[in-house]
Amino acid sequence: MLAKRPNLARLLAGVAVACCLVVAMAGPAAAQKAPPDPQAYVKYYVVAAAHQGQPENLSEIAIRFLGSGERSAEIYNLNAGRVQPDGASLTDPARLNPGWYLVLPWDAVGEGVKYGQVPSGSKPPTKAPTPTGSPKPSGSPSPSASASPSPSPTGTKGTAGCTAVAASSSRSDWAQLRLAADGAWDLSRGNGVMVAVVDSGVDGRLEQLNGRIAVGADVTVGNGRGDTDCLGTGTAMASIIAANASTEKSPAGLAPDATVLPVRMVGASGKGRATDAANAIEVAVSAGASVVALGSHVDLSAPAVAASLTTALNHDVIVVAGAPTKPVTLPSPSADATGALLLAGGVGADNKLVEEYQPNTVEVVAPGADVTSIGPGDAGPLSYTGTRFAVAFAAGQAALVRAAYPELSAVQVKQRIQGTADALGDETPDGRYGSGMINPAASVARTIEGEQPVGAGTESGGGGGGMGALVLLGFALIGGGAFLTLQLRRRRAFG
Repeated sequence: MLAKRPNLARLLAGVAVACCLVVAMAGPAAAQKAPPDPQAYVKYYVVAAAHQGQPENLSEIAIRFLGSGERSAEIYNLNAGRVQPDGASLTDPARLNPGWYLVLPWDAVGEGVKYGQVPSGSKPPTKAPTPTGSPKPSGSPSPSASASPSPSPTGTKGTAGCTAVAASSSRSDWAQLRLAADGAWDLSRGNGVMVAVVDSGVDGRLEQLNGRIAVGADVTVGNGRGDTDCLGTGTAMASIIAANASTEKSPAGLAPDATVLPVRMVGASGKGRATDAANAIEVAVSAGASVVALGSHVDLSAPAVAASLTTALNHDVIVVAGAPTKPVTLPSPSADATGALLLAGGVGADNKLVEEYQPNTVEVVAPGADVTSIGPGDAGPLSYTGTRFAVAFAAGQAALVRAAYPELSAVQVKQRIQGTADALGDETPDGRYGSGMINPAASVARTIEGEQPVGAGTESGGGGGGMGALVLLGFALIGGGAFLTLQLRRRRAFG
């Protein structure tokens, strides 16, 4: 029959070929997934040979782009140890080579400030070398001359004058097993996300944290680095967030590809000040952290802390803090703020809360009792209890979500964490447990009603939109073919 109708045969063959092309194009579009971006988008500046006839230096650049020479230390912290295109690295704030790429704080503005990925040829910072000079004014934290040895907690010899937070050598991996964060790692490992830990610092020498710890800052002295730890709590929080499974004895963190920025706001005494906590939050935000985990030394009721939290919330940062145990007035960000404050409560394996939180203040819960993490120095895995460890788990989950859905605001990240939590208690949300136990895997995989993203790990308007367009094209071709076929039949019937 088709042999007698060559035009119809050719038309149907063309439609069949077009449909095959649509399927062939749609297959790779649906199956392929862009690899995670190894670098975050930052503000940076390319050092020129001279500015106004003078060689460039950090103080001058800080004045030009940040309005204060005192902030030269922040630029130093972001770039110390970074291998530049010429193979050298920043050691003297007064000496910069033309062509170097300097990462700048988030609020840098001015002609010459660029935004994007730092061009290839400059590697991320590892350990900061000892500076041979110092920024002229030093009102902000900057690297100290050398790092002191990290102490070891319970049962090991620590640094003189340092009392490590009590921890047990007994081990239970119930927290890691219950959260099963590895179920999220096919979609996200926290790549490109910086998580600030505001606590006692972090021991950056640990094998389990190799390549994951930035130099950070010590706001208690105004001129120090945060990658050492006296008390051990900051190290334990960082390990929960980003430890790698380098040894069989160590549990992996929730977001093992995230970067941790340690900001020490409490020293050997273990007593924190509200002004130091407020400064630490400001440093974390200015350094570009998109997730900030607050340790238990931070008093949310302090006015200075509330003011700094408002700053963070106005810059699309998700701040994770422990649910309050006393009445507190939480900060009020501006109406158009996209940042979010997430209040976490800690629970044990039996779902019993580790502290008496204020009624209806807990928004999610996470493991906070008998949690295995890494102690500083040679302490190895230890068991900790406290709300700050639940904060660390929730912050690690926030890093997973921010890496998987970079187009989401901090408010949407919080909504996703709450919306995918496993309900506990009698109601949802519950007065004691809030939305329930966090669920890392569900938070990066589950579809949330009304949310804009088309899929985890894809750019907005990416794979899903392209797939839909191809399907519509296929229907259009098939419909057009059917229409032309009908017209040919009518012509033959009335011809």
